[in-house]
Amino acid sequence: MNNLVGKVVLVTGATRGLGKGIAVGLGEAGATVYITGRSLESTSGSGSLNDTKAAVEEAGGICIPVQVDHSDDEQVRLLFERIQDEQYGQLDLLVNNAYSGVKALTDANGKPFWENETSLWDASNNVGLRSHYVASVFAAQMMTKRKQGLISTISSWGGLSYIFGVAYGAGKAACDRLAADMAVELKSYNVASLSIWPGIVGTEHFSSLADHFNEQHSNDPMKLMFSERYNWETPLLTGRVIAHLTGELSSSIMRRTGKVQIVAELARQYGILDQDGNSPVSLRSLRFVLPFGLPALRKYSSLIPDIKVPWPLLLVGALGSPKI
Repeated sequence: MNNLVGKVVLVTGATRGLGKGIAVGLGEAGATVYITGRSLESTSGSGSLNDTKAAVEEAGGICIPVQVDHSDDEQVRLLFERIQDEQYGQLDLLVNNAYSGVKALTDANGKPFWENETSLWDASNNVGLRSHYVASVFAAQMMTKRKQGLISTISSWGGLSYIFGVAYGAGKAACDRLAADMAVELKSYNVASLSIWPGIVGTEHFSSLADHFNEQHSNDPMKLMFSERYNWETPLLTGRVIAHLTGELSSSIMRRTGKVQIVAELARQYGILDQDGNSPVSLRSLRFVLPFGLPALRKYSSLIPDIKVPWPLLLVGALGSPKI
C-alpha cells in the first residue's frame, strides 16, 4: 500500500508493542510518521524510538522520533508545535496509544482494588486516558484549521467487560466515551474521532502478563487461551487497519466517526492479513466465543461460522464474564 504518501501522522507511545506495530503499518503505507516515547536508545533489551524508526524506514516510511514524556503537558505542547512548524500545519492522523500502566497492573494482579495503592488509578489513567485528551486538544487545533483529519484512540474490550481490574476498565470505558464525545464536537469541522479495539495482541508486555496469569491461575479455563496464544493478533494488524482508515475518503471515514471500530472486523472487511498471513477473528465472533467457552472445540474452530454475536447479547454475557 502507498495510500498514505504525503500524509503526516503521529503515534504516541511507539517504542515497542502496539505503538511500534502501528507506526510500522503506517510506514508501509508511505506515511511520514512522528513517534513519541521516553527512550531514544534501547537499554537492557527494551524497545526504543530508534528501534522503531529503523523498522518504519525498513517498511518504506519516513520516521521522525521525538522524546516525550506524556505526563508532562509542556513536552506534549512542544511536540505539536514542532509538527506545526516542520509540516506547515499538516497533521492527518493522531494515534493516541501512550500507556504506562502495564507494570502497575501486573503488580496488582489478583488483588481487589481496595487492597492496592490508590496510585494504581494514576498509573493506569494518567499516561493513558488523560494524556489522550491532552494530545487530542493539540491535534484538534491543527486539524480543525485544515478541516480534515482523524484521531484514533486505542481502547480495548476492557471498556465492555472486566479485564485487569477496576482502574483499567474505567479508563478504557472512558477512552471510548472520549472518542465518541470528541466526534460530536469535531464533526462540523470534518475531523473524525474513532475508538479502536484490537483483539488479544501479542505484545512483549502482554505476553509477560499472560505468563504471569498462567502461573497464578493454573486451573483457570482462561489458562488455555493464554498458553496457546489462541487467536492472538500481532501489533502490525492494528497498524495496517488504521492505515486503511486514514486513507479512506473523507465521506467514508466521517460515517464511522464516534464509533468503536474493531480491528479484526475491519481487517476482514478490507481483506487485510496479519504479519504472519493469518486472519484473526473478532472477539465477538462465534468462531472465537464458542472455543473460548468450550476449549475442546478449538481444534475445530475453522469449521465454526464467523458470525458476530449481537451487541445486546454480548453486553448480557459481559456481566458475568470471567476475571483475567
